[in-house]
Amino acid sequence: MTQNTCWKANILTLFPDVFKALECSMCKRALERNILELNIVNIRDFATDNYKTVDDTPYGGGAGQVIKPDVLGSAIDSVYNKENPSGSIIYLSPRGKIFNQTLAENLAKETETTFICGHYEGIDERVIEYYNIQEISLGDFVLSGGEYALLPIIDSITRLLPNVLGSSASLEEESFSPKLNGLLEYPHYTRPEIWKGLNVPDVLKTGHHKNIEKWRHEKSLEITKRNRPDLVKDIEF
Repeated sequence: MTQNTCWKANILTLFPDVFKALECSMCKRALERNILELNIVNIRDFATDNYKTVDDTPYGGGAGQVIKPDVLGSAIDSVYNKENPSGSIIYLSPRGKIFNQTLAENLAKETETTFICGHYEGIDERVIEYYNIQEISLGDFVLSGGEYALLPIIDSITRLLPNVLGSSASLEEESFSPKLNGLLEYPHYTRPEIWKGLNVPDVLKTGHHKNIEKWRHEKSLEITKRNRPDLVKDIEF
């Protein structure tokens, strides 16, 4: 599939200032080149009372507050057409499917994606049901808000967009890539040749490409077995 020339992220949040972090480095360049578009929507703008209330106590009791479905629904409707969706709609949640490189690649092929950043105790379940929202998590831990989970997700998608990185070859041999069979990336070294008594491995200085490739594969496998054995349990070598 041919990738789009501009990927749009609709971001529904109660804390828009968090996303100023994306206005630097690679994401800044993507924004300036119109490869990336961030449409940041403040959920509080859709509150209907004088106090701009966005949350309420949960039915059934319990601690914390829940984001109201009427307010959040109006915010979603401002950027997402349920009857004719132009891309995925995702809620950042610790109970969601773990985000990975494959999902990043799939989202990078969309025209636009809508993200909902929860806060407090989360959002009313009916919103998830009504819009058929996909839940995504960074891992088995809890953050204070979806904003902090979304920042690395946006970054991981942006670097996959055409003409963002200086060289497309940078994407070919990195952790989780097909060229590495989904393994973690091998170690890298640069000058000086000796630093604090530690040497660059001899094989990397030989110029023998086949031996270097073999060494890198062995190191990738070694690192993956040590740090992420779940990635190699179903792979035969």
